[in-house]
Amino acid sequence: MDFIEILKALLLGLVEGVTEWLPISSTGHMILADEWIRLDVSAAFKEMFLVVIQLGAILAVVVLYFHRLNPFSPQKSARERGETLSVWGKVIVGVIPAGVLGVLLDRWLNEHFYNFVTVSVTLIVYGILFILVENRNRNKVPKVGRFSELSYRTALEIGMFQTLSLIPGTSRSGATILGAILLGASRPVAAEYSFFMSIPIMLAASGLKLVKFGWNFTGTEAAVLLSGSIAAFLVSILSIRFLMRYIRNNDFKAFGWYRIALGAVVLSYFFWIKR
Repeated sequence: MDFIEILKALLLGLVEGVTEWLPISSTGHMILADEWIRLDVSAAFKEMFLVVIQLGAILAVVVLYFHRLNPFSPQKSARERGETLSVWGKVIVGVIPAGVLGVLLDRWLNEHFYNFVTVSVTLIVYGILFILVENRNRNKVPKVGRFSELSYRTALEIGMFQTLSLIPGTSRSGATILGAILLGASRPVAAEYSFFMSIPIMLAASGLKLVKFGWNFTGTEAAVLLSGSIAAFLVSILSIRFLMRYIRNNDFKAFGWYRIALGAVVLSYFFWIKR
């Protein structure tokens, strides 16, 4: 039984690692995955597990961008260290809106919006928006082509867009990338800023879930959590690299169409198949 639970955790970590970084909603995929990959654990542990495996995903960002995000690297000049501190300053500014609203509204949002109808609708709506925004920007030259050109004001405005991701199914990366593109950022800048903002957001969310659950893990629970986190880390490395290569020569419309299709699948499954 322990082996089966670990295998399930690996599969869930795979889903998390793929969907956390692509703008396709990890929540929507996890809702479907939970229907078919049911962990034989307590409800409290599963709630914590589905959040804390994001730590593995975060570690992938840290590993891939360690030099760029490390202001104390002896290989950097004073100017480069200043630029790195500026990156962190923009990250902090960007996460404030979602951080404040998330703390204030977390329970209310979960009670009223954490359901398959909301997830399906947001998947479809934001899928349509991705297609419309990309069509609108088809021949436009981005105003922000490099991260150093991203102002603190624009960083805060992108952070405002990130608050939309508090509604399940929106996708944190989807909201931030869409907002950044609307505000004139190039796709690579939008994606990287989304990655960087995930670090404090996910650390805080995972820390709160761990504190709430406590540290009294059974052997099986510890193995399940570790397996899921490792899978999320390894797959996240591949997902991030794929996305950054893909958007060099492609837009986000394919993800928009995928979101629309997934939203329709979620609605169909819960309305007709499960009922």
